[in-house]
Parts: sequence; structure tokens; C-alpha cells
Amino acid sequence: MFIAQNYQESYSIYKDILENDEAYSPAMLLKMAFVAEGMGDFSKASFYLAKYYDLNPNPRAITKIKSLTEQSNLMGYELDDIDRLIKFLSDFQMELTAVFAIALVISLIFLLVFNKKADQPKYYLPSALFIILVFIANNFFTGPRTGIVTGSPALVMEKPTAGGKLISVVEPGHRVVIRSTKDIWYEVNWMDKRAYIKKEHITRL
Repeated sequence: MFIAQNYQESYSIYKDILENDEAYSPAMLLKMAFVAEGMGDFSKASFYLAKYYDLNPNPRAITKIKSLTEQSNLMGYELDDIDRLIKFLSDFQMELTAVFAIALVISLIFLLVFNKKADQPKYYLPSALFIILVFIANNFFTGPRTGIVTGSPALVMEKPTAGGKLISVVEPGHRVVIRSTKDIWYEVNWMDKRAYIKKEHITRL
């Protein structure tokens, strides 16, 4: 349908899949960004591109968001080695958990087969290690919660209160890591520090 240039109809279908089924692919997000830009909805186009960036950190996505938002200095899109490692672990969370689980089962089978010889604690260390690895992979190999600033202007505050110290006033397009929620505020990472932005100004990715 998209190939046949039925863009509006395709966009409605993609939007329904994204919002109701919470299913999407990088290609689908790029198509949605293309259509949204064509309709003049640059905020939505930036949102889809930022969501695409979470799946595929392509520098060209940042360049396009900068063009749409008319901002040359966008925060939150920098990735260091730790960020790339976390993304790798989150992308392959299920596979890594499965590998550790299989290794755990094999180690337990060996213990059952050679239980008479396994009379020292050291023989139980592999099983204990794989139990820990399965737990870590299943519970901690997840990427950070992220959001994009869509409200204008968005106030970045030092504390979750209107009477707190103002850190910055920003326009839409900036990407933030969401640490937690505090009533009407999101606690976010801003320039490597803890800060707060009202929920109404952030759209979750």
C-alpha cells in the first residue's frame, strides 16, 4: 500500500499498529516519519525518527531531526561505549537468557549424573553462576526508558516543583533518559545530571 503511494491510508494503518498493538519496525517508523513530514506535522515526524533512533542509532536520523526542529544542538543522542553495550544486551536479551538457561540445565544434568563424585562445593559453582546469569539477563538486560521533548517551551528544573531552580528552557526534539516519575514530572538525565521536566512536555519513545 505504501509502495502504491497510498500514504494517508498506510499512515493510518501503521499508526493503529503502533498505538494499539505496540508493534513496529525501523522501516515502518521511517515511513511514518516520511508521511508525517509530508503532512507538515514535524513534531510527529521527529517522534518517529527518535523512536527509530532507539532501535537503530543512525546519525542520519539525528541530522533529520535537527532539520525538522530547526535546532543544531540537540541533547540526548550521544552514545558512548556503555550505551552501546547496554543496547547490545537489550537487543539480545531473550537469546542471552536462553543460552544461560540451557547452560544451567546442562550443568544440573551433569550434577545429577555425577552426583556421587560432586562431593565438593566447587562442583556446584557453574550451576550457581548460571542461575545468577539467568536472573541478571532476565531482569537487567533492558534498555533505558527514553522520551523526546514535544512540548514548547519545556522547562528543565532542578527539582520537581515550579518553585525550583530553572536549569534550561528547551524546544522540542531533545531526547532524554527517563529515570522515574514524580507526580506530574519525569525525572530525567540532563547533561549528565538529574533534572525534572513536566510529563506533558515529553512523549515516551
